[in-house]
Amino acid sequence: MNEDYVIDIDNLCVTYKEGNIALTNITMQVLKGDYLGLIGPNGGGKSTLLKSMLNLIDHQKGSIKFFGGPLKDSLNRIGYVPQFSNFDREFPINVQEVVLTATTPKKFKIFSRYSTTQIEEANEALRLVGIEDLADRQIKFLSGGQFQRLLIARALALKPELLLLDEPTASVDSGSRQLIYDLLDKINQKGTTIVMISHDTMAISSKVKHIACISENLIYHGNPELNEEIVEELYGCNIDLLGHGIPHRVLPHHPNEGF
Repeated sequence: MNEDYVIDIDNLCVTYKEGNIALTNITMQVLKGDYLGLIGPNGGGKSTLLKSMLNLIDHQKGSIKFFGGPLKDSLNRIGYVPQFSNFDREFPINVQEVVLTATTPKKFKIFSRYSTTQIEEANEALRLVGIEDLADRQIKFLSGGQFQRLLIARALALKPELLLLDEPTASVDSGSRQLIYDLLDKINQKGTTIVMISHDTMAISSKVKHIACISENLIYHGNPELNEEIVEELYGCNIDLLGHGIPHRVLPHHPNEGF
């Protein structure tokens, strides 16, 4: 294996218990320092791919390596930001405490105290994402954008070499979306490899170094430029781009549209 490969996926196949095929023969590599956007239609397998990489979903065939070895050997080198819809926003915990949970050892005892170093690292992560002034705020009082930056801060607390994100801008306003994109760009420029799922095909193409188009299969993996053939295979038809509230046709009419 090339020592510069942070992720090496070979012939990955995932099938759900119901027999439905989620992913077929996915083979791809991610180089050190890359910023990769995973795009594709809803239900196309993007989140399944990410969760399979992290052993959150079983795969029936193929292999996944991180930094040349199994996931268990690289857990302290990987940060993961799940979709924030999976979190209970009503849980009574403040912002700093959420970040500190990332530094909690497996054998942490119930009445143990966090060390000064852990607290300093948590505060530094909050500073990096621009919400250090919210350290004492209960998470239920955060906006969607603030909460998403909190989840990124939690992942950054352990100073990962690889950051995996599952649609970090899916439920935030446009201002927060830009802040998150700017933040991830700075993180990548400092050397962290990033793999990010996004539903925003057009926006992500202008932010990342490479894209991987997933729709059960790996349709395309390369520079962030989509042509007609890739889009038709990925989505099954042409798409419209909304600009300033007005639909603009960016590719020729699909022959089945009837107009």
